Amino acid sequence: MTHELRPYPEYKDSGLPWLGEIPAHWEEKRAKYFYREVNERSQTGEEELLSVSHVTGVTPRSQKNVTMFKAESYVGSKLCHAGDLVINTMWAWMAALGVARQTGIVSPAYGVYRPRHSNAFMPDFVDHLLRTQPYASEYFCRSTGIRKSRLRLYPEKFLEIPIVCPPIEEQRQIVAYLTAKDHIIRRFIRNRRLVIELLNEQKRAITSRAVTRGIDAAVRVKASGINWLGDVPEHWEVTRIKNEFHCLNHRRVPLNSVERGTMTKHEYDYYGASGVIDKVDDYLFDDDLLLIAEDGANLVLRNLPLAIIARGKFWVNNHAHILKPKRGNIEYLAGFLETLNYRPWITGAAQPKLTQDRLMSISICVASPEEQGDIVAHIDEATAPLRTAIVRAEREIGLLREHRTRLTADVVTGKVDVRHLALEALTPSPEDLEPLDNGEVLDDELQEDEDLEAVEEVADAD
Repeated sequence: MTHELRPYPEYKDSGLPWLGEIPAHWEEKRAKYFYREVNERSQTGEEELLSVSHVTGVTPRSQKNVTMFKAESYVGSKLCHAGDLVINTMWAWMAALGVARQTGIVSPAYGVYRPRHSNAFMPDFVDHLLRTQPYASEYFCRSTGIRKSRLRLYPEKFLEIPIVCPPIEEQRQIVAYLTAKDHIIRRFIRNRRLVIELLNEQKRAITSRAVTRGIDAAVRVKASGINWLGDVPEHWEVTRIKNEFHCLNHRRVPLNSVERGTMTKHEYDYYGASGVIDKVDDYLFDDDLLLIAEDGANLVLRNLPLAIIARGKFWVNNHAHILKPKRGNIEYLAGFLETLNYRPWITGAAQPKLTQDRLMSISICVASPEEQGDIVAHIDEATAPLRTAIVRAEREIGLLREHRTRLTADVVTGKVDVRHLALEALTPSPEDLEPLDNGEVLDDELQEDEDLEAVEEVADAD
């Protein structure tokens, strides 16, 4: 469908360097012509709580795994209604905004803007348009503040920004095209993810076999006494995690996004429950350590690694346990702990948690020190083709996302024309309308939502 796109027959200069030329028949007016700021407040705080993200726009927070900041009461929160434009004032430079699809409440620090004309915009069109990179760059330029963590796009600044407005029928055509393309791309990404999942399962099987039974098929075995583990090589030691590791949790220090935003060098990795989530100016550790997720849905879902080796200088927040091996090969130990099923030791349903005491009490078996290096080498060789295939699939997903972002911006800003495409041809097939896994959209959103909530907490207090 992309190869059928072509430029509009006639353009005019928008007068905006960041936007360039636009189709000659499109309107262009300042945001204040289309929107007015509203400041309605909730009397009960019981309306649906909404989250505003640069990834998904305005969505119910109940659909997300946000746990970092929960207010005791939402009385006085801002009300928005279906069709209202909601902007996270402090994250506008990341295009954290969108059109509400329902009545709900948002942070008092957000801006809520109501359409002045009911037929000027299709909500889906303006939702796409105002989250494109050209507009995000303009929000950044018009925001006030001395550093990113304090940038704010105030209403008077936003309302001065020019917005392009195609005829409503053309907006409908654009939305239909982007919807069809999105379904095709998401289906492909979902299929790539299924491939990655299968490859990872093969990796896990190879690793699990090697770290729990060794690589000598003829080795004599003994009962481990651990129900889930079964027999192990008879010369291996059955022990507990606490006997193999020092726990360094007492040295963890969490930093919220506001604190990280004040930093300037961004030199060292900042780890959370599932890996590196940022760069910071200083470090807490200078060592080779093993990090195990302490909380979060990944403890149950296992979509991401739980046992991560962190090397060199880095910082760790309070969502990961920090283990230093007392002996042995850290790659072997990480492989073993990654194979564990932690469910029997996890507490909490809404927010799964693996406490330090429970983690350290888990029984494990370990290979003899001389074997551990051989096991690691075997795993590395046996899984090399699988790792290569996973990297290739992940690269394909990344390129598709980049393509979708660029295509969306080109279509909604008039760089390409979709009017000649038949609407019937753009309608997704029943197969394409099957429920899709949102994982491809929400890969980085859990941390983003935590950061948004941290920013809201500071903004509300200002």
